[in-house]
Amino acid sequence: MSKSLRIVFMGTPEFAATSLRKLMAEGYNVVAVVTTPDKPAGRGQKLHQSDVKVVAEELGLPILQPERLRDEEFLATLRSYEPDLGVVIAFRMLPEVVWAMPRLGTFNLHASLLPEYRGAAPINWAIMNGETRTGVTTFLLNHEIDKGAIIEQRAVDILPEDNIGTLYDKLMLIGSELVTNTVDKLATGNYTTVEQMHIDETTLKPAPKIFKDDCRIDWNNSVERVHNIIRGLSPYPAAWTPLYREDAEYGSMKIFASHIEKCAMNVATGTIRTDGKSYIAIACADGWLYVDDVQLAGKKRLATKDLLLGWRDVATLRCAL
Repeated sequence: MSKSLRIVFMGTPEFAATSLRKLMAEGYNVVAVVTTPDKPAGRGQKLHQSDVKVVAEELGLPILQPERLRDEEFLATLRSYEPDLGVVIAFRMLPEVVWAMPRLGTFNLHASLLPEYRGAAPINWAIMNGETRTGVTTFLLNHEIDKGAIIEQRAVDILPEDNIGTLYDKLMLIGSELVTNTVDKLATGNYTTVEQMHIDETTLKPAPKIFKDDCRIDWNNSVERVHNIIRGLSPYPAAWTPLYREDAEYGSMKIFASHIEKCAMNVATGTIRTDGKSYIAIACADGWLYVDDVQLAGKKRLATKDLLLGWRDVATLRCAL
């Protein structure tokens, strides 16, 4: 029964494309795909296609790329597919005229254990906040962002060695399994939802979009907090710090991997120490953060040992607060 449902799939990045590929591989009836318009990107400003569009073209699926989701021509085309169910993953906020159109409604896959970490960057913030567990959730769309009735959840451990890259990949694969399970449940009607509408939101941890200032390291934080921020932003967009020699700005440094040493400190936070050969350590409030994988502005990303082969004045610098 679930394989006969007429599904409209909506999404943009690889996280969504993996679920689209799984739906098709397992024989579900995706009748159309909605994704973002092609946009110029890179130095050459060549048109860039979304990951979902690339997969949809490969699979021979009809593709809709509306500039406006309320556009009458787009809505008429969408209605013509007579959708039974909408599936949306990492896409724009949908107007009711879109999410209410399918006979069984529309569900979303979100990369957290809702209601915690509602927002645009749930995987990043879970790691940055030092969580040891997260997961994926499917829920029915309603008028408020990430607050619809929960259909199903799957928990995942966050390992000490995880960063945004590794955890993203885990949740992407587990999420694709949850999508097919959710389609099956909605097809049979054999499921019970959990409402989110009567929760004290002041007790929840948000996951807003990440901007450059969110990635700047505050060395007054605990060494564990700084380490987790680095993990939660690696490999992209990457935690960074300005560098100074005396009072003059020297440049900046992105940090992709680190390890820590907790200890009593008697130096100013942001102080750099090094043996010039194998390590660079930066003082935090309660310990030393050893940077393992870094990139100076305008340079290649390197392991610290390789960087020190050609960087002799690092001991004369400090990290700005």
